[in-house]
Amino acid sequence: MKLITGIILASASPRRQQLLQRMGLNFEVRTSFFEERASLAKETTLTPEDLAEKLAEGKAWDVAEKYPDALVIAADTVVAADGQILGKPQDEAEAAEMLRFLSGKWHQVHTGLALRHHAAEKEALTVETTMVHFRALSGKEIDFYVKSGEPMDKAGAYGIQGLGAVLVDRIEGCFFNVMGLPLTRLTLLLKEFGINLLGGE
Repeated sequence: MKLITGIILASASPRRQQLLQRMGLNFEVRTSFFEERASLAKETTLTPEDLAEKLAEGKAWDVAEKYPDALVIAADTVVAADGQILGKPQDEAEAAEMLRFLSGKWHQVHTGLALRHHAAEKEALTVETTMVHFRALSGKEIDFYVKSGEPMDKAGAYGIQGLGAVLVDRIEGCFFNVMGLPLTRLTLLLKEFGINLLGGE
């Protein structure tokens, strides 16, 4: 396989950047402007899992074509409940509506993960799913959380790494996946490109 000259994270998400830093990876950030995101998100024939994977792959290709010798890591997180996909809220009213919808029930967090080395024509794709359960939330709690501003840039209108942690009473699966980057799955995919974070074969 052709030599990888660097690692690029195709995401402006500060949470994903922090998680990669925790892993000890040296990387650069190059934001993807994948134009099909909006149209794909409206594609009703796609399952939430397929949507997450296609969005991650689109981001990876967009950046990898510009930096063909680098290994590009891209991710996209889709939150779904009762067959509905919950994106980032457009305003406080929509954030409150999402939180009322999620209150007292399970939902799924799907993160599509795509690694692409364009020069080698090598790619790895996967989707990690975590089940998350919200405790029953009161109207005052929802209003307070929305006013904190935390929900506004997050799919599903909450952040488990912040104040949103107190909304969740249990999860099944990878915690870091709910933050937007499944670290164990990423570690396994990196090994396919000759990068072993724990050494050895």
